[in-house]
Amino acid sequence: MSEKIVPTASAHIAKTQNAQAFLQLMRRLHFMIGLFIGPFIFAAALTGTLYVLTPQLENVLYAQQLTTDAPGPPQPLSKQIDAALSYAGLDAKIAAVRPASSDTETTRVMLRFADSAPSETRAIFVDPKTLAVRGDLIVYGTSGILPLRTTLDYLHRSLLLGDFGRNYSELAASWMWIAALGGLLLWAVQRTPQRPNAAGTSPARKRLRLRRWHSLLGVTLLAGLLFFSATGLTWSRWAGENINLLRAHYGWLTPAVNTQLASNAPPMMMDEHAEHHGHMMHHAPDAPLSAAQFDGVLAAARASGIDAAKVEIRPSYQADKAWIVGEIDRRWPTQVDAVAVDPHSWRVTDKIEFANFGLLAKLTRWGVDAHMGILFGLANQLVLALFGVALCVLIVLGYRLWWRRRPAQPQHHPADTLIQAWQRMGLSLRFLLSVVLVLLAFSLPVMGISLLLFLALDAWRWYRAQA
Repeated sequence: MSEKIVPTASAHIAKTQNAQAFLQLMRRLHFMIGLFIGPFIFAAALTGTLYVLTPQLENVLYAQQLTTDAPGPPQPLSKQIDAALSYAGLDAKIAAVRPASSDTETTRVMLRFADSAPSETRAIFVDPKTLAVRGDLIVYGTSGILPLRTTLDYLHRSLLLGDFGRNYSELAASWMWIAALGGLLLWAVQRTPQRPNAAGTSPARKRLRLRRWHSLLGVTLLAGLLFFSATGLTWSRWAGENINLLRAHYGWLTPAVNTQLASNAPPMMMDEHAEHHGHMMHHAPDAPLSAAQFDGVLAAARASGIDAAKVEIRPSYQADKAWIVGEIDRRWPTQVDAVAVDPHSWRVTDKIEFANFGLLAKLTRWGVDAHMGILFGLANQLVLALFGVALCVLIVLGYRLWWRRRPAQPQHHPADTLIQAWQRMGLSLRFLLSVVLVLLAFSLPVMGISLLLFLALDAWRWYRAQA
């Protein structure tokens, strides 16, 4: 009987040691993420909050360009485009046209020039009734966001540091989900009392109160942290490429209209993030284009079921490519149907409907739009703003908690490091974690590099503790 009890007791002790070592690892990792990655997450949350709150401000700031109160019926779209081209000059190349979606809005003609930046176009705003040019602004990407939001978008995405700056937002998105899940685990196993012990010192009560608020706020924001981490990674520079490869391999990409006129080409796939990062395809012109073609293309698209008020016409400068007319109203219900139209015969050659998208394609579209504050309009904006502010508060509370604990226990746990926790684990747990870490490091390269820096810092600290 005793021979059976001893192995059982040994196994129980080993499991307990593994659990304690794993908790020590997660506690240390959570601390390091908060200390070193926290500022990047804070910056992403703050700039993202500013971004989602700007549409109404832009409507006021750019009212001259966006709206008109002129009476009378609208002129043909071709005349509106001619007015924009006459204003801009002969070297302008039409990238896209957005007809006025209501009686009080202007038509937007987006033009490219030889010196235009890769992701920017020059938008000419034309009064559809009087043909007067109401404004001339540089807009960003295929979404055509106006200058204020363009600046905030660059700020949120790269801190205005170009491609190098994109690593900051990828770093924040790569670690945020681990910080959230690790914090949930720590909260579950070591919850603070509802009321701090009255017998404790005043500083101890304040620390417990801070810890409780930090934990409860983190748990409340958990779903949002996971959502923004996942959707943010799809926009990232390195991890985003890996995610796109995975989606392409399993056929999860969003369908796009086939614009090929000369042959039966396979269906194309669309990048849902083009509205945000502004990737645009440009070809050398090899086919003539006239403003009159826009009238026929738009009429053909309307006849085929493109019935949203907000649409965009993208012409092709290649003779064997159709033009694209797509709905761009991504509020709920989502209207993003699109058709390919032959600009010479007005024949619709292909059509995609959002209703026929696969579930993953729909979820991707909704996820992207929710991340940008578009999906439910003002309600979406307010929720994102509240989340962003709460996340900033969560990070500040974490730093406040660290600062209050720091002076009181500088000499405790001199070698409380990731390496020390790793050494306390059993071989099987080490192997499992090694596999997970290698997969994460390859999938999320910025996380992998920063983890190496964490380990180097802890190795130095561990070495000093042993000296």
